[in-house]
Amino acid sequence: MDFGFWILDWENFFVPQFHTLLPSYPTTLPPYHPLSPNLPPWRSPIARALHRNRSLPQARYLQLATIDPQQRPRNRTVVFRGWFEPNSQLKFVTDVRSSKVTELTHSSEPSWAEACWYFPKTREQFRCSGIITLITAGSIDPSHQKARQEAWQQMSDSGRIQFDWAAPGADRSTDPAAFSPPDPNPIQPVANFGLLLLELTAVDHLELRGEPQNRCLYELVGAEWTIRQVNP
Repeated sequence: MDFGFWILDWENFFVPQFHTLLPSYPTTLPPYHPLSPNLPPWRSPIARALHRNRSLPQARYLQLATIDPQQRPRNRTVVFRGWFEPNSQLKFVTDVRSSKVTELTHSSEPSWAEACWYFPKTREQFRCSGIITLITAGSIDPSHQKARQEAWQQMSDSGRIQFDWAAPGADRSTDPAAFSPPDPNPIQPVANFGLLLLELTAVDHLELRGEPQNRCLYELVGAEWTIRQVNP
């Protein structure tokens, strides 16, 4: 359900794509510029990696790990869909019927998650951990609902329709109608469509090029980010 998407190239440059695992990229791209000093210090290295790996579709895919109600780790591949401002939260989409939603909502406590993001061209990895929030049709924050609607509108037609397929993880349906619903409204999200926001509290950046490699830890302490160079 996570692979029908529009590519967010660099920061806020959207290019419509067909539903495919190997989309083509535009031939003209906005130049890379350093980001605002008001943004967290790890944001610029990630943005730079995105820009330098922009020709690789897989650079938009990352692994998102959560903990299920039995305290067992669960992991899956998701698609990066941009930033939710002003806190530089990573955006992903999900079907609210999926198992990851149960893992995120089984407790009244904040849900923690970690994303592992590898950029093949530049050979660098970011491990991004923090609190993850699920935005559904019932969320009351207007800015969250606006972000959810925008994420829906930026999906491809083939990506949107999957949110009206038979429930993910249920026994395989033999009814052809279960996977051929009517086209959904391209403006208003269906009830099954959810937006995930990952607000980071720590980032571990490892650059595999070089001998020895470079590794930098960013940690949120109170309201300030600390930066430490550590052994790889």
